[in-house]
Amino acid sequence: MSEKLDISIPARIEAVLYLKGKPLSILEISEILDETNSQIEEALFALMAGYSQRDTALEINEKDGKYGLQLRMGLGELVQNLLPVDISGATLRTLATIALKKRILQSDLVDIRGSGAYEHIKELLSLNFIERKRQREGRSYWVTLSEKFHQTFTVIPDIKQTEHKKIA
Repeated sequence: MSEKLDISIPARIEAVLYLKGKPLSILEISEILDETNSQIEEALFALMAGYSQRDTALEINEKDGKYGLQLRMGLGELVQNLLPVDISGATLRTLATIALKKRILQSDLVDIRGSGAYEHIKELLSLNFIERKRQREGRSYWVTLSEKFHQTFTVIPDIKQTEHKKIA
């Protein structure tokens, strides 16, 4: 436990948010770091203040009571051009549907996106952007986002904003 004392709580929070790659609540961070909610909240605000005072590409964002480490607004286009991912528009829309639903039955996804979704699912599974688990009762699969998805796509700006720029 001496390591716990050597590294500050804000630094450990930063590491957790970076490694998890998805927004976490104060309670979730508290459980991971074995610290009280008030200690986590205080350290989180100190960390956020530190980011706001530095000229850095990263920031801590809060949405719906969850905190995530992400790129600052305005850097999305730069990162989008650098991402090592080549996905067709149709596959990206299938991925966006999964992201919006958080968890969806494969059969429902096919109903929404059409039979081409089967190929999109295969591609997304091969890229490790989604996970698929058989339904307990029934013949379909539950489709969810993977950790790799969160690590890769939390830096991309809102899809509607990107599509709007392309149309304009």
